[in-house]
Amino acid sequence: MANGILDVLEQIAPTIASALGGPLAGMAVAAVSKALDIEPEKVQDVIQAGKLTAEQVAGLKQAEMDLQKQAAELNLDFAKLAAGDRDSARKMQTSVHSWLPPVLALGVTGGFFGILVALMLGYTHQNAEIDIMLGSLGTAWTGVIAFYFGSSASSQSKDKLLYNSTPTIPHD
Repeated sequence: MANGILDVLEQIAPTIASALGGPLAGMAVAAVSKALDIEPEKVQDVIQAGKLTAEQVAGLKQAEMDLQKQAAELNLDFAKLAAGDRDSARKMQTSVHSWLPPVLALGVTGGFFGILVALMLGYTHQNAEIDIMLGSLGTAWTGVIAFYFGSSASSQSKDKLLYNSTPTIPHD
C-alpha cells in the first residue's frame, strides 16, 4: 500500500488501518469497500492512487465507527491480534529454521534501499511505476522491521492519544 494513503487511514480510521496490517485484513477491506462504495478488488487500487474525496473520507470515518462497534461486540483488539500474528510467525521461524524469511527480508531491504540510492544518484527517474514499487517495498520493509525488531504500536497509541488530547492553556 502506498504510504501516503496509509498515513491518512491511520489518522482518520486507525482501527481500519490496524486491521489492514493484521490477520483481520479481510474485515478491514470489506469496511473500506463499503465506505468507498467500490468492489473489494478495487480497494488496493484506490489506496495506491492515494487520493480521497471528502465524501470518501466521511465514509471512512463512518466505517471506522462501525468497525470499532463490531470489534467491541466481538471483543477484538486488532493491535493485539496483529502482534500475536507476528509472534506466532517468529516462533515458527525459531522452530523451523527456514531460510526463506531472512532471504525475503534481505531482498526487500536491498530492493527498497537500492531504489532509493538509484533515485538519489540519478540512475533512475521518478515515475508512477517507481513510486508504486517504492511504496510497496517501503511498506514491506516496515513489516520486516516489525517482524525482526517488534512493532511501534505503543508509540502509535501514544501519538494518537496526544493527537486527540485537548491542550491546556496555562494561566499566569
